[in-house]
Amino acid sequence: MRRASVIAATDAIGGGRARPRGGAILVALLGCLPIALLACDDVSHGDIADEINILVRRDDDLVPPATERLAAYKIKAVPQIETAIHTADPSGRLHLVAALDRIGDGAATPILRHVALYDTSTDVRASAEGILSRWAGGSPPARARRAAAALAEIARKRAAGEGPLLYGAAGLPGVPSTVGAPEPLSAEPPK
Repeated sequence: MRRASVIAATDAIGGGRARPRGGAILVALLGCLPIALLACDDVSHGDIADEINILVRRDDDLVPPATERLAAYKIKAVPQIETAIHTADPSGRLHLVAALDRIGDGAATPILRHVALYDTSTDVRASAEGILSRWAGGSPPARARRAAAALAEIARKRAAGEGPLLYGAAGLPGVPSTVGAPEPLSAEPPK
């Protein structure tokens, strides 16, 4: 009977819930502070996108300064550059590969390896592979090792017959190449 009266008294006073003390609220707020600060730091995302748009859409005197501004963001720009490489035209991809070179972070090595192996443009593939070759012979040592391993992987995959999937006679998207393709299947039975 005593327990029931305590529960009834608690419900009447505070609704049956324990109220947090001031110290607990302060600890909770301080625990959320680093997350809030990190969220506020992401104003650069839009600025990076603006610089990438210049590299992808322009081929004039605005490109070199945009590359320098993009390089100032360092590793933070690499994921957005990687995304843009997949949809840009060849001149835009050349600018983006040059921006990865200017950033110079070893985290770009897998992106450059992929571009050097699979890009549909010969110039873009050569540019990415040239950067990896230069990085493999330079410093810092960790980047040089990653670049050398990427070059070895490129050579291994090319020897196995991997490479760009080219479309049409000029390697342009839109018209699939039929060179070496089997005869198309028909819905009609053979006569």
